[in-house]
Amino acid sequence: MLYDEIEKPGESTPEEVHAQYVAELAATIESVGIEDVVAATELDRETVTSVADGGQPELTLEDAAGILATGDAPPKDTILLEVRDHLLMGMTTGVLDIDTLASSIDSDLGARALQQKIEGRASMTLEEYALVHHFIATRNDRD
Repeated sequence: MLYDEIEKPGESTPEEVHAQYVAELAATIESVGIEDVVAATELDRETVTSVADGGQPELTLEDAAGILATGDAPPKDTILLEVRDHLLMGMTTGVLDIDTLASSIDSDLGARALQQKIEGRASMTLEEYALVHHFIATRNDRD
């Protein structure tokens, strides 16, 4: 799930993590059905079908949580709270401040914008989340 630990983060890339998230979403759509996911989320049929077919349309973290919530996962708001909590706890464990995080990831996001996204005050794409989640996991990997 989106907020699970990344196993062996040093052996993966943010792109691979993002692809794993999309595969998880596709599996949920397959088990629930395209029409039911469209009806239960704010996503259009084209986007849901694209994800189901293995495409990687731009999705927000909220979109991904909404898709997962149509399956056996907790409700969307619970998923989002878990994701944010997981990121903030990872930053604490890694003694990682927002300025260091912003300057360390391959993104044009400044520290303020990134903080707003992590806190849920601004929308975060699933790709941005994969980038941040992967960096924090790599920073905390003690193997």
